[in-house]
Amino acid sequence: MLEAVLAGLAASSPLEVLALILGVAYSLLAVRRNRLCWLAGAGSSMLLAGLAASRQLPMQALLQIYYVLMSAYGWWHWTKQSGAAQIKVGFWPLRRHLAAAVVLGALAWATSSYLAAETDAAWPRLDSAATWFSLYATLLVARARIENWLYWIVTDTVLVFLYAAQGLYFASLLFALYIVIACIGLATWWRQYRREAAPG
Repeated sequence: MLEAVLAGLAASSPLEVLALILGVAYSLLAVRRNRLCWLAGAGSSMLLAGLAASRQLPMQALLQIYYVLMSAYGWWHWTKQSGAAQIKVGFWPLRRHLAAAVVLGALAWATSSYLAAETDAAWPRLDSAATWFSLYATLLVARARIENWLYWIVTDTVLVFLYAAQGLYFASLLFALYIVIACIGLATWWRQYRREAAPG
């Protein structure tokens, strides 16, 4: 197993390594609430879209294209505010997340059923579920909602497995790093929220 992983790493393309570097830059800049994160994220996503498509992960490829579009929205939304350091973080109510979970679960079931029946997609159920919940998490990042980090911890754990199973070991490493960064982001944004909410 270790030999297969090492061989896969050695065979990885420079584009996969670049996607990893840009992806880490995106996450670290997002933790700091720096709008430049959206530029790094768009670059990483464009590369990952091609890689996912080449390894029979169609939902992940579509997800990465969506990330490019969301990067434009995130850049615009964060720029509207008075500077990256002033971006206000907050929460959405639980009822909104419960409604989203029902809708996202139904969408994941529908797309995975189609992929399993009509395509040769690898891991259609995991691919679909991770994709739809990642879409929602990306919206939460763009809206500076703290709970986005919780969604990323879960979905990135699934994506570590998916990309490794398809031999994309640097991409798998990227998502493993995302889990660590998401934990840091959650703690950082929570502290900022408490500071902003403190009276006086």
